[in-house]
Amino acid sequence: MRTRRTLPTALIAATAASGALTAATTATASPAPARTIEVSTATDLKAALTDASPGDTIHLADGTYSGNFKATVAASANSRITLTGSPKAVLKAGGGYGLHLNGAAYWTVKGLTVTGGQKGIMIDSARGVVVDTVTVHGLDMEGVHFRTSSRDGVIKNSRIYDTGNDDRGMGEGVYVGTANTLSDKSDNVQILGNTIGPDVGGEAIDLKEGTTGGKVSGNTFDGKGLTGNHFDDSWIDVKGNDYAIENNTGKNTLNNGYETHSQQSGWGCGTVFRGNKSTLTGATGDRQLAINVTNQSGSCKTTVYADNTVTGGRGLTNIPVTP
Repeated sequence: MRTRRTLPTALIAATAASGALTAATTATASPAPARTIEVSTATDLKAALTDASPGDTIHLADGTYSGNFKATVAASANSRITLTGSPKAVLKAGGGYGLHLNGAAYWTVKGLTVTGGQKGIMIDSARGVVVDTVTVHGLDMEGVHFRTSSRDGVIKNSRIYDTGNDDRGMGEGVYVGTANTLSDKSDNVQILGNTIGPDVGGEAIDLKEGTTGGKVSGNTFDGKGLTGNHFDDSWIDVKGNDYAIENNTGKNTLNNGYETHSQQSGWGCGTVFRGNKSTLTGATGDRQLAINVTNQSGSCKTTVYADNTVTGGRGLTNIPVTP
């Protein structure tokens, strides 16, 4: 038979105190509950962007928010920060960037409008950003830019038009990466179900060397307004590797529908074109192809499937078609 041992009173008290301290520490470490932050002025918006925590939603009332807006707080894949409003919630910049997500990983920007200024939505060093159902227009340069190794981003269901108003051929609708460098690894960006154009001064989409593995699917392009500056004469220019370009529809172009280029050795390779519909009626360039491939040699291959179609122009592509 065992004898039950009674702990000293002092030890019991110490144990209880320790448990209480542990409980208090755990409670202190628990994340704050997610909030919905209602915003109706530019001043309030700037404060909300600074003070937001993972899980929060910043909701914009309809109205015009004048200024340049910047977020630097990082969220997480399981606890995103959302900035949302209707198309009547308008961020209007007088110059610079309308909305700058700088290190603001795992944000969702949804519903609102960005206009004015140099560039619309700039995403720098921010993984997992989702841009959904926004309207971007009235800019001197590009509409939405994933830059500085902003991996795993998404832009979907959005409308981009009237960009590149400084007439320098820098008005791309969606821009991924950085020109003339391989250090910008803005990989796996998905561009899905958007309407881009008319009056987009550069390509609808420019996919730069150094970026890899993205998808461009289900978009509608209107190239009316292409300038031809800096060889901007197609809807998409693929200079990165291993992109899937599929089920897009385009009309109005100066020359080709889609192009690949090797700006640096080993890049502009591995693109797959599938199910795209191109109308080249009215094109006046030297090639007038739905899909113009400029490097098809060695290990640098592009695949064009037979389910791509073309109306007008001079043909589907300049490489053998895959059944």
